[in-house]
Amino acid sequence: MNGELQISLLGEIRVTRKGAPLTLPSSRKARALLGYLAATGRPQRRERLCEIFWDLPDDPRSSLRWALSKLRGVLEEDGSTHLTADRERIALDPSQTDIDFVRVRKRLYDEPPFIPPPELRQMADTLDAVFMDGLDSAGKDAFQSWLAAEREDVRLMSANVLRRLALHPEVEPPEAVKWARLWQEAAPLNLDAAQSLIANLSATGRDEECRDFAKRFETAAKAAGLEIPAQAPEDRDSGKPASVTTEEKQDPPSRRMLRKQNIGFCTAPDGVRIAHASVGSGPPFVKAANWLNHLELDWGSPIWGRTFSAAAKNHRFIRYDERGNGLSDWDVDDISFEAFVRDLEAVVDALELERFPLLGISQGCAVSIEYAVRHPERVSGLVLISGYATGWRIGCSAEEQERREAVLTLTRHGWGTSNPAYRHIFSQTFMPDAAPHELEWFDEFQRRTTSPENAVRFQEAFGKIDVRESLGKVRAPTIIFHSREDQRISMEQGRELAIGIPNARFVPLESRNHIILGHEPAWRVCGEEVSAFLAEHNI
Repeated sequence: MNGELQISLLGEIRVTRKGAPLTLPSSRKARALLGYLAATGRPQRRERLCEIFWDLPDDPRSSLRWALSKLRGVLEEDGSTHLTADRERIALDPSQTDIDFVRVRKRLYDEPPFIPPPELRQMADTLDAVFMDGLDSAGKDAFQSWLAAEREDVRLMSANVLRRLALHPEVEPPEAVKWARLWQEAAPLNLDAAQSLIANLSATGRDEECRDFAKRFETAAKAAGLEIPAQAPEDRDSGKPASVTTEEKQDPPSRRMLRKQNIGFCTAPDGVRIAHASVGSGPPFVKAANWLNHLELDWGSPIWGRTFSAAAKNHRFIRYDERGNGLSDWDVDDISFEAFVRDLEAVVDALELERFPLLGISQGCAVSIEYAVRHPERVSGLVLISGYATGWRIGCSAEEQERREAVLTLTRHGWGTSNPAYRHIFSQTFMPDAAPHELEWFDEFQRRTTSPENAVRFQEAFGKIDVRESLGKVRAPTIIFHSREDQRISMEQGRELAIGIPNARFVPLESRNHIILGHEPAWRVCGEEVSAFLAEHNI
């Protein structure tokens, strides 16, 4: 606890001191005022409080003083000072109180993501209550709007906890079904929630229920106009359904949704735990990590879902969260290019893979190239998308380096906040042609995937990448893709890879996106070329 005073805002407002309940004023406005000060956690102007809670005929300033005196009589009866006030502002000292809503929100959003199941179960129970229950009409319209927004925040927090429980590797499928069902009820059109329920129903042998739900969800999603990853989307220009391939007809979305990831952990040479996931069956196809990854969140996402599903169609598709982000350890001493290569080595060794093609995206291309040079006997082919040989501190102009330095400063100060503007810098350069909901998803995904400190350390490490001397040593068949108008990494940098790697094939893509999205024509071109490349080299 932060202090000996505890305030519960979830359910009816309750205050205890050293475990003993305190009797709050009977006035609903006084209790609503306490809840508002506790939840906002910052000084509030007296004038603003008067506007929120009292009408002019009621002498707002006098009413505010009366409410504060009643609250002080309860909170400070032992002589302690919890409410501070001057002529302009009033505040509840957060260092002297433990507030359940604030504590849970901080644990979920401001700290590393691994939370053990017992704590998550307690959070789920806590968040099941109505925020400031019974105080719906305790203030004016501004208070009503604020209360509705906070209750929506609680709903999202609850869904977050249910998601973690449904996907947690330490929660067994019979229990995970319960959490996945609650998660899906809270977010009925969320693909991740639906996939989780389907996977856990399947894992517990409830196949008929699994198929029925998959069919109902697919119908509901289509009725709502939502696209299920790996299903043929509408053509954005014509508004007509895009053509459906024979493979897509044979592998409908409901069947693809049944695919369950197998998540495991291995240890890098320096003791860092690396999370990896496998999905699908067939010969292995390994993806090197890129900016940023999270095995739970990116599988089936609007950004990566269709790409990953396609990669897993005829292969055992393997990917991992590199150190410092996702489900891998965040608190690590070394975030560097050399460490990234060692992480890939650790995953491959742990899974005892003998020979496989490597997929590299963005800086994952450099990691894949270096791994292929060090382990030529294992790499049967390289598929490189939106890659580069030199990082921004080496290959970029002085003007571009200044811009990157400015972004580093913004990242340090704004990455972990709820304001997505800081992370929007990345999402808009990665995917300038993405739909608004895709950009919104990616903004939130980045915040939840790593800490502000690590986001800066990753950018610093990417700036120092240099595999120019390794390009000529690659012996594996290689195909390289790059968008002509990539807003993040220029096509010239992609051409540099193709020029340096012996016999590499270069395929320019008609796109502005650094991350190729499943609904754009360039994605279909890329997919067809990759399939032909793998078949040509029998991999």
